[in-house]
Amino acid sequence: MNSEITNAVKAARNRAQYDECAKRLLGQKSILAHILVNTVDEFKGMNPKDVIPYIEGEPQVGVVPIEPGLTNASDMAGHIGGFNSENAEINEGTVRFDIVFYVRMRDGISQIIVNIEAQKNKPVTYKILNRAIFYVSRLISSQKERDFWHSDYDDIKRVFSIWICMNMDMNSMSYIHLMKEDIVNEYDWEGNINLLNIVLLGVTNEVPKREERYELHRLISTLLSNEIEAEEKLNMIELEYQIPVSEELREEVNLMCNLSEGIEERAAEKATEKTLRETNKKVITNMHRKGYTLEQIAEIVEIKPEEVGKIIEESMSV
Repeated sequence: MNSEITNAVKAARNRAQYDECAKRLLGQKSILAHILVNTVDEFKGMNPKDVIPYIEGEPQVGVVPIEPGLTNASDMAGHIGGFNSENAEINEGTVRFDIVFYVRMRDGISQIIVNIEAQKNKPVTYKILNRAIFYVSRLISSQKERDFWHSDYDDIKRVFSIWICMNMDMNSMSYIHLMKEDIVNEYDWEGNINLLNIVLLGVTNEVPKREERYELHRLISTLLSNEIEAEEKLNMIELEYQIPVSEELREEVNLMCNLSEGIEERAAEKATEKTLRETNKKVITNMHRKGYTLEQIAEIVEIKPEEVGKIIEESMSV
């Protein structure tokens, strides 16, 4: 395997590890509590540390498949029993929810299902809202035989799909939900119009200044920043947001910073290699024009004569 392919494989592996690390960081209950306080109406105004106990069990990070028929776990008899959280190597290549978990409401009875999705950039091959609608629809339809049975549609739980999109031009937050419009006479149709909820959160590269409306943006931007050192991140998280820095959180932040440095170093190496190749091409072309042989050129630029010949052919065909 040549060095270019090796470097590409390493870079892809690092990016995948970075993405997984970002999901695990966002999946920390202390971070999820801040997200809930800023996005779910029942928790607005609460202290995030008081919201943590409402998050039930451990959030499922990168393991629950989205595909119909795979989202739910089932026993040998085919009975549905919660989310399918089998090892990700099973059904490899299957698209999965980044983070999904149940939250108990303050009444102690009802629950909601929350999905968090992290995007490095705004997608260019599809519209992000369309994908969010698909995800929120799956969160509803997958409840059948897991959270409600047969025709008990009144037992459907509210769902929230919260999309965090990094590298945006501006910090923003949009709440998308169902609304009723009476066209012919007004009639009070029974049902829960608030079942489907989508939140789109746009976050810039630059960490915003401390303002109440940008509180969540500032936290996420700090947490996922490629430019802030690990210790500075941890200090800001602990002092500004009163988030206890557990050993697990510290390890994940350090890992993310290390992976980020590795990605940046490889990008710099790649840029240097490209510059060197371009310089070599110019030198080889000029030496060929001045009558140097392939062997002479190869000895000076320290590459094989066959490669010199290939570069000369390419330059002459342009």
